[in-house]
Amino acid sequence: MIALSRPSGSLIAGLFLALTLGGTSSFARSVSSTCDNSSFVQAQQAFENGGQKQDVPVHICGQVVAVSEKAKHTRSGWHGYFYVNVGQGISIRVVSNLDEINAPEWPWVRDGDMADIVGRYYYDSPRRQGIDWTHKGTGGSWDIPGYVIINGKRFD
Repeated sequence: MIALSRPSGSLIAGLFLALTLGGTSSFARSVSSTCDNSSFVQAQQAFENGGQKQDVPVHICGQVVAVSEKAKHTRSGWHGYFYVNVGQGISIRVVSNLDEINAPEWPWVRDGDMADIVGRYYYDSPRRQGIDWTHKGTGGSWDIPGYVIINGKRFD
């Protein structure tokens, strides 16, 4: 006879975390409809602790604390960069693909602006991390449309 037992709460929580942070199901590839800085911080900590390997959809918000005044050309086009304070002493770099996003000439964001962002959180190392795919376009490697809202004005 095989004895069956109910899964513990910690097992269920662990499975939930694995699905939401590391899985590839459609459930894991959704993003909150409202700002969720605490989930972003949890994802960042999972990366830093070596438990997370796959990019994560995020919805963050906060005050812009720095802006790179000059756009940078990369292999995927022109990009603008700014940093958003998400609380707990954490600010994160936001990358906007200026060839894809419907916005005026860069920089269209300033220090002190309020930002609401949906995009892909990537983590290469503690010094190389950020949020990209902040535009409505999607591709083979990312299937969730993003956007940036600055002081109530949406850019996507």
